[in-house]
Amino acid sequence: MITGKTGVYFMVADPIEQVRTPEIFNKVLPLSGDDAVMVPLQVAPQHLEATVRSLFSSPTTRGMVLSIPHKTHAASIVDRCSQGAQVANAVNAIRRNDAGELEGELFDGLGFVKSMDRYDMAYRGKSVLLVGAGGAASAIAAALSEGAVATIGLFDPDTAKARQLAQSIQKQYGVTVVVKDDNDPTGFEVVINASPLGLKANDPLPVPTDRLDANTQVCDILMKNQPTPLLRAAMKQGMTVLPGFDMLILQTPLFLDFFGAHKAADLLRADDSIVRDMLFPAELRDLVKRAA
Repeated sequence: MITGKTGVYFMVADPIEQVRTPEIFNKVLPLSGDDAVMVPLQVAPQHLEATVRSLFSSPTTRGMVLSIPHKTHAASIVDRCSQGAQVANAVNAIRRNDAGELEGELFDGLGFVKSMDRYDMAYRGKSVLLVGAGGAASAIAAALSEGAVATIGLFDPDTAKARQLAQSIQKQYGVTVVVKDDNDPTGFEVVINASPLGLKANDPLPVPTDRLDANTQVCDILMKNQPTPLLRAAMKQGMTVLPGFDMLILQTPLFLDFFGAHKAADLLRADDSIVRDMLFPAELRDLVKRAA
């Protein structure tokens, strides 16, 4: 029951309909006895800063999670953020500290590599093609570099943004990052779609799937339309695939700890099958069984 004492978390994106975080929060928080809810908000980029500052002026705001396209802009709004968020120039979680400052953190990358580890998908020493150079892609590039991938090929139509990310990753981690002028996946052992391609029915494929090598591992972090056309094509060719749901599930305890909801975080960390059952489509349930 929502009362006048209920704490509120906000999920902010544009568009908002594809996000799944509110489903997880609103499933787990009551189970942990936490009197709080998460509310989704669609906020246009030009209104992000005003929205963030207004919501955090309320003492009942417990925290905020951000998705497309706000993660990079949000990094410029917060008063302080972690080193990893600075390297990626993005945040996907904001909280207010005791001094009233806004603190930002970025959990996408850690959630992604935890997901790959859970399903025994090798990335250490591998060549990776990363499609996208936004906030989530930046976090994944940083986490993979820290996880000792061999090389990263980076493709984004916004080549200036891709070059900026490549320079940041190379400077911080010493990993070779090559900005590609095409999305050809030939020769890459891991291919990751960290772009919005696939959210809309008429979107082109992030990569030409007929150019994928036979043993390529294919990942798509989208939270909508799973399995995406990219993953369907890869599955048809017998490749190992990974949808974005698990990346979200495995970073949710990190969100909760960041916001101080430690009991909910511990509950989910101990057994996240309740949210995996809720999010994973039937076609991908074999992944859940292998990880159980």
